[in-house]
Amino acid sequence: MGKSSRERVLADNEAKAVTRNIRISPQKLNLVAQLIRGKKAATALADLEFSRKRIARDVRKCLESAIANAENNHDLDVDDLVVAEAHVGKSLVIKRFAARGRGRMGRIFKPFSHLTIVVRQVEAAKA
Repeated sequence: MGKSSRERVLADNEAKAVTRNIRISPQKLNLVAQLIRGKKAATALADLEFSRKRIARDVRKCLESAIANAENNHDLDVDDLVVAEAHVGKSLVIKRFAARGRGRMGRIFKPFSHLTIVVRQVEAAKA
């Protein structure tokens, strides 16, 4: 028998990829996500390739995954893909303590983030 399949949340011309529990603060990850929002997929990949931020490698992998999902699972044309959404969410925060002067302790927060990238196929303008 089996379960009935879930309704598709995204539109027919969209595909997404999610990376969970990335070891970086959401604020820092959002700086890199802002780089690619609204750009064509090829341009966004090039920007991430030459970005000096450490996390750009993980964002690039997530974007490549979204592009692969669009191509293989939803039969979308890779050349017409645009990064429709790139949003960052908070995940868990590991709390640690470090010794400070005069026998005190200092709190250290080690935050994690979630990254969701949605790519959308837009029709190329006929010239």
